[in-house]
Amino acid sequence: MKKIIVMVKQVPDTANVTGDSMKEDGTVNRAALPAIFNPEDLNALEMALEIKSLTGAEVTVITMGPPKAVDILKYSLYMGADKVYLISDRKFAGSDTLATSYVLSEAVKYLGKFDLYLAGRQAIDGDTAQVGPQVAEKLGLNIISYVQNLVEIRDDMIVVEKDSDVQTEVISARTPLLVTVTSDANDPRYPNSFNMLKYFRSDLQTDISDENKNRYEKNGWVIPVLTFDDLGLDPDKCGLNGSPTKVHKIKSIVLKGGDLTLFENNEGGVMGLVKEIVKDYSGEN
Repeated sequence: MKKIIVMVKQVPDTANVTGDSMKEDGTVNRAALPAIFNPEDLNALEMALEIKSLTGAEVTVITMGPPKAVDILKYSLYMGADKVYLISDRKFAGSDTLATSYVLSEAVKYLGKFDLYLAGRQAIDGDTAQVGPQVAEKLGLNIISYVQNLVEIRDDMIVVEKDSDVQTEVISARTPLLVTVTSDANDPRYPNSFNMLKYFRSDLQTDISDENKNRYEKNGWVIPVLTFDDLGLDPDKCGLNGSPTKVHKIKSIVLKGGDLTLFENNEGGVMGLVKEIVKDYSGEN
């Protein structure tokens, strides 16, 4: 196992979704929500770093998103990733899973061949679990989804436990291979203080001034940006043009509880509870 690539995503915190979280064109109003590292992508990154510690593999992390997504790339470096790339262009805005998987797969091809391809099972802003499988299909890779445990790793083979509805499957497969990881797989590590000191100055290639360019490159602080033109993409497969999925409306639903009645743990309390149940069932006031 020499090279691993991890696909991650910066997502809006869906714990704070409101009716203002959607634009008129059906896309997410990301400015209205705080942005976080997609939780299960952290599990995928942790698995990559565990394999790195066992085999010495090089870990590359990529994300597709706006310039703000550089935050999760820096966090990936803090955790122990070796290389990171931001895939960003206004032409990617509004991409659904089909368009996203197209851009990601082309970016992976641009970066070269890898032994293992990792991603979180799903992103909390969509919960579709589609991007990983779609990328695997576009790259011609076998896939193991819903992986909940890394059992064994060899030079050309990986053994994992896969979660299914009624049982846990133990699967061995040869690489190259794409794996999607669930939150049960591990506990992501905290950022390393040495890496934080090393990379906290890191910035996007496009945002570094000419006077600082040499110093940033010398210290490994440059985060490369891959654009639409860099990847030579088909405009009809990107962004809204390449996205057949359309969201027409989003609602903020608040569930409110009714009155709370406490009944004593004795005969009188039980009788009172029975009377309330009978009254509700019969519709009495």
